[in-house]
Amino acid sequence: MNVETINLSGGRGAQGFTVELGPVNLVFVKTDTGMIGCGAFNVMALDKFEYPAARIASEDGSPIRCPDDLLEGVVIEVNKTAAGKGAALELKGRDVLEML
Repeated sequence: MNVETINLSGGRGAQGFTVELGPVNLVFVKTDTGMIGCGAFNVMALDKFEYPAARIASEDGSPIRCPDDLLEGVVIEVNKTAAGKGAALELKGRDVLEML
């Protein structure tokens, strides 16, 4: 598993995680209050815990392989808790992460 620090505005930070699972990677970035993740995450299940989360895909359809891909990708699913913080479909991953 790789862990990296992501710098956000206002001096905030986030942690990016990449877990290699054979031919694919499980990738997510979390802040103190929410997360964005690749297509493997069920963000609606996290909504049951009032945890803000958004699922991200690359704009060209290629697999998400690292946290930078999440930051540059677009939101394809957002749970109600994250929507309440301003997250919405088709926003960039970095923009949503800043909201969380």
